[in-house]
Amino acid sequence: MKKIILYTTILSSLLFLSSCNEEELNLESPNALTTDQFWGNPDDAEKGVNSIYAMFYKDGLWARWMYFRMDLTSDEGFSKSPWTELADWTRFNYVNYNFWEGNSVTYRDTYKAIFRCNQVLANVPGITFTDETRKESILAEAKFLRALHYFYAAELWENIPIVLEPSTPSDLPAQKTKEEVFAQVETDLNEAFAALPASWNAMNTGRPTKGAAKAMLAKLYMQQRKWNDAKAALEYLIVGEGATYSLVSNFKDNFTDINENNSESVFEIQFGDQRLGGTDEAANAAVSTTRAQFFAPRSIGWSDGQARHWLVDLFKEEPNQAGGLDERLRHTLFYPELEADFGDLIYGRHWEWDADEAWFRKGQRDYYRNNEDYYDQVNYRLIRYADILLMYAEALNELGQTADAYQYVNIVRARASMAPLAAAHPEIGTNQDLFLARLKKERVLELCGESVRWLDLKRWGDLETQAGVDAIAQRDPDFNGFVVGKTIRLPLPQSEVQNNPNVQQNPGY
Repeated sequence: MKKIILYTTILSSLLFLSSCNEEELNLESPNALTTDQFWGNPDDAEKGVNSIYAMFYKDGLWARWMYFRMDLTSDEGFSKSPWTELADWTRFNYVNYNFWEGNSVTYRDTYKAIFRCNQVLANVPGITFTDETRKESILAEAKFLRALHYFYAAELWENIPIVLEPSTPSDLPAQKTKEEVFAQVETDLNEAFAALPASWNAMNTGRPTKGAAKAMLAKLYMQQRKWNDAKAALEYLIVGEGATYSLVSNFKDNFTDINENNSESVFEIQFGDQRLGGTDEAANAAVSTTRAQFFAPRSIGWSDGQARHWLVDLFKEEPNQAGGLDERLRHTLFYPELEADFGDLIYGRHWEWDADEAWFRKGQRDYYRNNEDYYDQVNYRLIRYADILLMYAEALNELGQTADAYQYVNIVRARASMAPLAAAHPEIGTNQDLFLARLKKERVLELCGESVRWLDLKRWGDLETQAGVDAIAQRDPDFNGFVVGKTIRLPLPQSEVQNNPNVQQNPGY
């Protein structure tokens, strides 16, 4: 298998952003091109758009800290890190709003990525191309990626500035509501969909397709509970022109580097281990993820993040059709009984943990090595077709089409050799509430540890009432620190509030 990595070659002088401090912005390099000098030809445009993808490899985003925000803050994960402040940021104990690893670096890198998108969108239209289709697809890629970063920013902080032009140090962008940010995301995704191709050749694997744009639109509509819009977007992927996806036969193939960019992948972040530098702008900057290092079991990695044991119990509630354990458990979690249940040695060795401990296995490299490091090359499947099918079932159920929703859950269950849902749980019938309650479990069984659970909890309204939070706290005591109406969103970095009079701190902080 050949993995395509989208490198960045754009000069650092083009990478300014409004959230940097003024001293950093005033630094000048005599060897660097200016913006006016750089954006001159199609090759510059290619470098510019590739620099956006390079942001996936930065600490604040999908190289490291996004997983702490999306997985560990949810009821699937938690942290027992000896770094107390880091662990506090997974249990809603926010004291220093400028805490770099917990908040500020993700905010900075988000807007840095958006800045790179804005540079492409501002400068590429003025470049003459012989291939106008490629010009339009470059602009569409930038819009898709800007939408992706704004989507996650809106789910994390909610009330944030919208910046749509290359920023300067003196800019003071106005703060917008989550709804306004989502409206911009929708606009960007619809415009991206119109110009993106249905597929790319092998040398461009990893760039978004029309299917990826529709999938992000579906996620956006699902979070807003716009069920008809979500249904329409999902139908493009399931029964429409974009119905080119299918589940791979081997569940494990979604979490190793062996069968990447397969038929189940809707949008996949491309990682590699061929560059062993840092996460800065140096020529040898890493293009890998450190998730495995930070989430690996004790004595393997840093062990700053681990899974809640209730996940193991959920997998064991229902046997497969052969009377055995759900095979997905084997590839989803490390836990004390893993060897007894499946015969698997963890990283080729025996380990002893407390009876109530578990660790995320997806994306770990125990299938071929005995330790972890900062250079995990396993691609991150940000959107899988299994997620599309389960979202479609949820949308149908919300629209009162529960009987039709069963078949899409069954496609996912069948790969795991689980009985059809109606046979296994006849008590559900066409009761929408019972179907949703079961679907919540089905999403955990299929998607645990894949950065969707926090979005799910928000979409379902489980974080909007004290009763809902109390129920979550029964399986994740960290939620005893959750404050309804406040910690459903992160505090904005206090430095952003102090530096911009147009930005107010989030409610309750």
